[in-house]
Amino acid sequence: MHIFAIANQKGGVAKTTTAVNLAAALTASGQRTLLVDLDPQGNATMGCGIDKRDLKSSVYQVLLQMAALEDARVMSPSGKFDVLPANRDLAGAEVELVDLEMREMRLKDALAVHEADYDFVLIDCPPSLSMLTLNGLCAAHGVIIPMQCEYYALEGLSDLVNTIKKVHANLNRDLKIIGLLRVMYDPRNTLSTQVSAQLEQHFGDKVFKTLVPRNVRLAEAPSYGVPGVLFDKAAKGAQAYMAFAVEMIDRVNSWKDKS
Repeated sequence: MHIFAIANQKGGVAKTTTAVNLAAALTASGQRTLLVDLDPQGNATMGCGIDKRDLKSSVYQVLLQMAALEDARVMSPSGKFDVLPANRDLAGAEVELVDLEMREMRLKDALAVHEADYDFVLIDCPPSLSMLTLNGLCAAHGVIIPMQCEYYALEGLSDLVNTIKKVHANLNRDLKIIGLLRVMYDPRNTLSTQVSAQLEQHFGDKVFKTLVPRNVRLAEAPSYGVPGVLFDKAAKGAQAYMAFAVEMIDRVNSWKDKS
């Protein structure tokens, strides 16, 4: 089981779009996939076609050990992968976790029981360094960082890299950056191409080959509760995420070959 946190402290960088579409694309490629929604807004939950208002239990109950993961998970009706959903209750978990023992390890412990159930677990982290994000980073083997090719994105990236280093040093020795995914890419924009080249120069093979373009169909899909890769399979954005899933599977298989 490979557990990846999809994280970026900057908001609006297609974290949730990446989490939902990668989960759907991996499932379409025959991988058993679980998507964990760690954002109190519950956007990933809704984007998978699950109504966050109707949940009997959610990731909130799992983190506070009031429910087991198998009781809280729901299958995405459109994507056919499992989702550990989130709703507004999760906002309260921040405060409630503070006084608990092993508070950073709650998600890791819950997932450990299901080691044999999944090939991939994707964790959609909120856009802040909170106790929830920390749970995601402590549970994960690696971080996928979606980022726009613009100046401010580079500024935020150094903060995120430092955070990942601290978590690696103090809480999770397995944690590493798996790769940077360039999203909302517009090749006609000179700055996009310049920043993209800078990323490749600085991070080398940590930059995924896949480029996800700006795409209206990807943006429309969540309002229908269907992942973009299934909403319009012919759209450039959908094809990019399908290619990204293949790249992820290849990368994971290359680790197995080396070990």
